[in-house]
Amino acid sequence: MKMPRWFSLSVALSFAVLPLLARAQVNVVQTVAPNVYFHEGDIGRKGHCNNGWIVFADYVLVIDGNFPSGAQEVIPKIKALTDKPIRFAFNTHHHGDHAYGNQVWHEAGAMPVAHVGALAEFKKYETNYFGGGGPGRWEDAAKGRPDVAASRLKIPTVLFKQDLYFDDGKQRVELLHFGVAHTHGDGFAWLPNEKVLFTGDACVNGPYNYVGDGNIGDWIKTLQAVQKLGPKFICPGHGAMGGPEILEDQINFFVTLRGEVQRLHAAGKSAAEVKAAVDDIKAKVKANDRLLRYVGGGFAGQVEKAFVELGGAAFPK
Repeated sequence: MKMPRWFSLSVALSFAVLPLLARAQVNVVQTVAPNVYFHEGDIGRKGHCNNGWIVFADYVLVIDGNFPSGAQEVIPKIKALTDKPIRFAFNTHHHGDHAYGNQVWHEAGAMPVAHVGALAEFKKYETNYFGGGGPGRWEDAAKGRPDVAASRLKIPTVLFKQDLYFDDGKQRVELLHFGVAHTHGDGFAWLPNEKVLFTGDACVNGPYNYVGDGNIGDWIKTLQAVQKLGPKFICPGHGAMGGPEILEDQINFFVTLRGEVQRLHAAGKSAAEVKAAVDDIKAKVKANDRLLRYVGGGFAGQVEKAFVELGGAAFPK
């Protein structure tokens, strides 16, 4: 998918040891709790996001639509575990690696679900689909992804404003919206009985933070509100699953980065001067061993986004 120039999915990272999983387990189905599963997608080679699914008494709820090829990879793994029909596919947000597989899920019997803000983002960025001109991001993605070119855009048709519950008396999943973060339509899947949280890209575990469609300042506040749920298990949008330290580290990464940029902005530094200070800011972030894994090729763009949010100008080219 074509993204602004600050977007980077650098996969050269060094993971801190997590209490649940010391190493990533890409393309392996992991049991998080009874009838609750996590699947780490292959972002490096295929661009796939992570998926989760919850098996209810009569159906399966899937977390994230993935790209079409990601959906096609995960569906057989779900069917190998249960004969329950797949009825719902929750898009944590509108990005292609989390939603362009919706048509595949639809053909498997699932309805796409999302926060109303995600639909608004679809209308903003998928202009060709909604008759507002074009091409949109789908057409851009199709140029480089045969799986997208062979499929078609399927928008979410089950929508919620603040929350939506799935509960059969044994399993309970709450789809929740806390505010702007990675996008303006981020949704979280919260399992209160198991204390499991699926975050989408509002929280990742590695150098996968794309900041172009969100707001870093609001992102911090949103994740701090999410922390109050008290999750014990974090299933991020990209990277390995683990404990609550993943959420804490994600917050601290943005707090540290934004704090350094704010200091320069308050000192009256120009965009050129802040751009020149990117390596110094990076060194200060990396001084915290727990934040090392979040620093990737898109770091300069993250600094620029924070500076612009604080009232500064875009970096000179």
